[in-house]
Amino acid sequence: MTPPPTASTAPAAPRNLAAPAQPRPDRSRGEPVLDPAPKTSREQVALFLFITIPFLALIAAVPVAWGWGLGPLDVAIAGSAYVITGLGVTVGFHRHFTHGSFRATRPLRVALAVAGSLAIEGPVTRWVADHRRHHAFSDREGDPHSPWRYGETIPALTKGLFHAHVGWLFDAEQANPRRYAPDLLADRNVARVARAFPALVACSVLLPPALGGLLSWSWQGALTAFFWGSLVRISLLHHVTWSINSICHAIGERPFRSRDRSGNVWWLALLSFGESWHNLHHADPTCARHGVLRGQIDPSARVIRIFERLGLATDVRWPRADRLAARRT
Repeated sequence: MTPPPTASTAPAAPRNLAAPAQPRPDRSRGEPVLDPAPKTSREQVALFLFITIPFLALIAAVPVAWGWGLGPLDVAIAGSAYVITGLGVTVGFHRHFTHGSFRATRPLRVALAVAGSLAIEGPVTRWVADHRRHHAFSDREGDPHSPWRYGETIPALTKGLFHAHVGWLFDAEQANPRRYAPDLLADRNVARVARAFPALVACSVLLPPALGGLLSWSWQGALTAFFWGSLVRISLLHHVTWSINSICHAIGERPFRSRDRSGNVWWLALLSFGESWHNLHHADPTCARHGVLRGQIDPSARVIRIFERLGLATDVRWPRADRLAARRT
């Protein structure tokens, strides 16, 4: 895998990011610019709907559960979908495709690309390009979703947290996969999964109600499975993922040295499958385990360990005592 691009050493404290967020490309070196054209109106509408409709369902989840109840079948369908798609993002999109924390066999590589796509967080090539750009300019000018973008006052941080959580998704210009993810574009199988993203979105939305209807043999089973297994599951996973961009770069403990403000937020660890141990991740991005200290549960690392024992994952970059000691504050 081509390593993600690197950036110059960051200053001691992030500066105001209100200036244009994208570094100028060096045309003499043939560096492609970001997608210069804004998103089409159809893309903007689709993005708005896939954010707001599941979020409204998430808000309605408590009163709906109180009135209708939450049956075992709904729990099973929603829980399974959350685990599969969530690990597709954390183990697949993030630790494997973005950072190369381990090598995967071809079938596992394709399966991880599909599972991550079912989370409806964008095609794998786009997701990886955005995240590699984030690491290249973390909490500095050029970072697509830093909560410190507008400054460090309370009003500025409030605005920055909203931008880091969800506002950045509506930016007209995004990281160009040709610049930040050429290795994935060159992978025929991964590129094919990326092109199939619209079909995978449809599968992610429609498969839970289909299972609910078939297993309960009722329209009500299909409806409740659609509510819990599609809408609530999609929104919950979205906001947990986005919280790593916003919350974990604003608060949290920082036991390891990093060039940004990434922190550990323990109460997000289980829902994020270990991603919220974010400080070590930015201190050592290619490490396959993020929760390296005592009591830090990291389900994604456990899954990678299982893949390794099954012979599906090799060259896993597990944490080493000397590297951890060198990065301790």
